[in-house]
Amino acid sequence: MQHRPASPSPQALSGVRVLDLSRVLAGPWCTQTLADLGADVIKIERPGSGDDTRAWGPPYLKDGDGADTSEAAYFLGANRNKRSLAVDLATPEGQAIVRRLAGQVDVLVENFKVGDLARYGLDAQTLLAEHPGLVICAITGFGQTGPYAGRAGYDYAIQGMGGLMSVTGERDDLPGGGPQKVGVAVADLFTGMYATVAILAALRHRDATGQGQVIDMALFDTQLAMLANLGSNYLCSGKAPGRMGNAHQNIVPYQVFEASDGHLILAVGNDRQFAKFCGIAGHPEWAADARFASNAERVRHRAVLVPLLEAAMRQRPRAEWLAALEAAQVPCGAINSIAEALADPQAEARGAVVGLEHPLAPQLRLIASPMKLSATPVQYRHAPPLLGQHSDELLREAGCSVEDITAWRAAGVVA
Repeated sequence: MQHRPASPSPQALSGVRVLDLSRVLAGPWCTQTLADLGADVIKIERPGSGDDTRAWGPPYLKDGDGADTSEAAYFLGANRNKRSLAVDLATPEGQAIVRRLAGQVDVLVENFKVGDLARYGLDAQTLLAEHPGLVICAITGFGQTGPYAGRAGYDYAIQGMGGLMSVTGERDDLPGGGPQKVGVAVADLFTGMYATVAILAALRHRDATGQGQVIDMALFDTQLAMLANLGSNYLCSGKAPGRMGNAHQNIVPYQVFEASDGHLILAVGNDRQFAKFCGIAGHPEWAADARFASNAERVRHRAVLVPLLEAAMRQRPRAEWLAALEAAQVPCGAINSIAEALADPQAEARGAVVGLEHPLAPQLRLIASPMKLSATPVQYRHAPPLLGQHSDELLREAGCSVEDITAWRAAGVVA
């Protein structure tokens, strides 16, 4: 498990300030990535309730006595390295506070419905007129234009509308067939990652020209883009791919097989690897068979080949298959639970879990960032914040007086 470095080294985004008006997952995933790279992220939250995901539990973080705290695991997974300011945007004072902050940051990220921020004087047109170097990233379900622009967008619905559920799950002609969503909110997560890339590109442009801009990120657009090779398959062939279960649309054999004591993944990527597999399986003749000698022919004769492979794979235990295949450099893998994946020796060697001090618990464990930078490594500076944990600190940094802060707190403008 990783821990914070004793002597911090420089970070790539040190000096970049981000005003985060987003909530739930796509926006917070983007801003957590920026924060991991060194940006100072100010998370704006509603007094009293905060980000919706603070209440999306159980499970919750456990305190030193093993009792649930107020912090949901969902929130903790997307909000480290941020500072929280709880401010009521429904009040003129709260709007003025956020407008003041918008003039002191490089980036603003929001995921309000199209047009909503205009009610607060925080729309992109107004902010860019006041701060022409500001980079604004608006994340919505369907983007700022088009017939669905006014709709709310949720990951589950986007997975369905964007075609992903049509290619996820078992084949319709087999038991258990039918549409399936992916087990994690991939439309949200991919949108957060694309938003991060777009923000970094916009910052480079701003640094070169002084000109800010608006980034229009949509979950629907991102999901369409992430159809990747399957989208290309359709555009090239005119035939929409269907569900294939654990098999691959374009490669055979590339799927889950059952060994004598459980399941494993066989992921043969080329003809040379297939020939090696055939030798290990005791059937070198398969590699010489015209129906199976090339991947194109294996795809065409999938229905003939796969039953032969299934029968062979059931003859030996998983460990024996995995050892032989790995030794021959034939791609394969175990199918781990999340607990097994995080306990894997490779995960431990790569520092996949990071420990942070948290105000409500002796130690918080989180999945670490996968970014490994040699000169500007990711740092874990702050645990995910309590609601309003940094309100006074941030307001003082923004130049607000003690008297104003006290008055705002008394009036419920900030918390």
